[in-house]
Amino acid sequence: MKPMTMWLVRHRLLVVILCLALMIPSVLGMAATKTKYDLLYYLPQDLDTVRGQEILLEDFGKGAFSLLVTEGMNIREQAEMENAVKEIPHVDSVIGYASLTKGLIPLEIIPRELRDKFNRGDCMLTAVFFDEGSSSEETMEAIEKIRKTAGEKCFVSGLSAVVTDTKKLVEEQEGIYIAIAVALCALVLTLTMDSFLLPLIFLSCIGISILWNMGSNIVFGEISYITKAVAAVLQLGVTLDYSIFLWHSYKEQKELAEDRDEAMAEAIRLTFTSILGSSLTTIAGFVSICFMSFTLGRDLGIVMSKGVVMGLLGTVVLLPCVIRLLDRAIEKTSHKPLLPNVRGIGRFAAKHYKALAVALVVLAVPAFYGYSHVKVYYDMSKVMPETLPSVIANNKLNETFDMASAHLILVDADIPQAEVRKMTEEMRRVDGVKDVIGVDSLLGSEIPESILPKDVLSLIKGDRYQLMLVNSAYVTSSDEVNAQIDALNGILKKYDEGGMLIGEAPCTKDLISCTDHDFTVVSLISMMAIFVIILLVQKSLSLPVLLVAVIELAIAANLCVPYFTGTELPFVGPILISTIQLGATVDYAILMTTRYKQNRLAGLARKEAVEKAVSSAAQSILVSGIGFFAATYGVGLYSNVAIISSMCRLIARGALMSVAVVLLLLPAVLLLLDKLIVHTTLDMKAAR
Repeated sequence: MKPMTMWLVRHRLLVVILCLALMIPSVLGMAATKTKYDLLYYLPQDLDTVRGQEILLEDFGKGAFSLLVTEGMNIREQAEMENAVKEIPHVDSVIGYASLTKGLIPLEIIPRELRDKFNRGDCMLTAVFFDEGSSSEETMEAIEKIRKTAGEKCFVSGLSAVVTDTKKLVEEQEGIYIAIAVALCALVLTLTMDSFLLPLIFLSCIGISILWNMGSNIVFGEISYITKAVAAVLQLGVTLDYSIFLWHSYKEQKELAEDRDEAMAEAIRLTFTSILGSSLTTIAGFVSICFMSFTLGRDLGIVMSKGVVMGLLGTVVLLPCVIRLLDRAIEKTSHKPLLPNVRGIGRFAAKHYKALAVALVVLAVPAFYGYSHVKVYYDMSKVMPETLPSVIANNKLNETFDMASAHLILVDADIPQAEVRKMTEEMRRVDGVKDVIGVDSLLGSEIPESILPKDVLSLIKGDRYQLMLVNSAYVTSSDEVNAQIDALNGILKKYDEGGMLIGEAPCTKDLISCTDHDFTVVSLISMMAIFVIILLVQKSLSLPVLLVAVIELAIAANLCVPYFTGTELPFVGPILISTIQLGATVDYAILMTTRYKQNRLAGLARKEAVEKAVSSAAQSILVSGIGFFAATYGVGLYSNVAIISSMCRLIARGALMSVAVVLLLLPAVLLLLDKLIVHTTLDMKAAR
């Protein structure tokens, strides 16, 4: 690598110009990359709920749907409002009593049983269908126009309304997330580095590599809002220590080399070699989440794996050139690091290793129990700010019409209406079902459907399927609604084997099944992948097991906190955090173990070897861990998007847990199992 690294250093100005030039296509690519806000979009495509949504779009031209609750309108005003909503682009159809009857039939002459389906007090209920999916730009624009058209008396509920509000909330805060992460990381670097200019240089180079990463997402066309919101913060956190390693290596080489270019060239080579294994474990953690059947994992996993590679390139290509260009300025702004001496940690760990080993065993029991019993939630709308229009609308729907969720049923159009009536009556008897609305329920059982105009009938009956709406008193993702969905599907399949129950609640039930399976699969894949990497790097049979076990304890200690504090996590939290924390922080354990091996091979006794390993590695581990914590914790505190806030807090706490476990408990493991490690590690024969 020496000729290549020397070329880089000697042509540093050209390299910096080329790297800066790459920012132009990166910014353009980032602007052109679309954002997906509907998490249900990432469900496997072969599920009935997903296929049903496609059929709804193909046969009826309907993608998403929302229920409107209007307040204080008479029948004629309601009809005018519904007709105005019909004219909004991408609104496919509006199904409401006022528009179906042209506002000509007074409510008073309608039988109460039929009237209560769409009218309670001074409130009326209307279903609006869109010709695009629930998270498409077109649907979200239509939601905004409905709100403006219908005015303050209209409340727009449903998944599409929640997605619309989520988009606005995230877009308002994304820039602030980056600003918070950068400010806190700058503070950490100012305290721990030896120049006031270095934090600016480090963060600028990492920022450019983040731009490269986010701009290259254009090849995917779109990414999830979660990926977009946390990818930059995560990339900053997991690659920050690469810059620190390069700087420390450069300082060491300046004492040995004849000139600074040679020193930097050698520093690049040594840094690349030392952080390659670290970056591979981090990438392995992110790649493992790509194996989730819920493809949000693949979305985040690919973007973050790419981000680690971009961060590595920024560290060994751009950063060395910038440091050499600003070498004199760095020296002029130098100061003593403000981080206190941490060598005492090594003496403490070596002296009290037996007590620490006992603490490890004692900690493991509640940690793994809480980790395995932590509760999660799947309904993102229930943790959104109460002031959002969609949350107000969903509450209004529930309070006024006793509807917490709504399902759609696709039934074969050729099934006789008498059979459909029987099926409808059975479904109405299912616990929590408030009503089942189809052609017959809109007309009444005595009125033939032929009386309806064709254009009206086509809204709910096509060539292959007819459409029915189920109003449920149970909230999405609850045990009650999941049991209800099972019961409804059982009845539906009895009358129509090819019938489909679709909507937010059925999709969420499938989501629960997918992620339960994904948690086990992804955890195993990440542990196996990192086990193999450590096996190859450390040439040991015992160390991969020990290091993965130590970080798994840190993960359990992190994820047991919500259990013991009674906090629910978003459903993707445990899956993503377990793999991210393992991949991003196992390199702390690798660094400690590498130093321990070097000391043992140099002839030191086990206790002295461990003490010296902890003392020499503690500062690097603390700076990296605190930097990772700083990059994520501030975002977690600020964000009021629950899934982003929760994930960032978990990652931040996980970084500190890993630092504590590696600095205090890993030394005890190394001391107690020294003989096993020495006899099962290929290159430690000299230490036997």
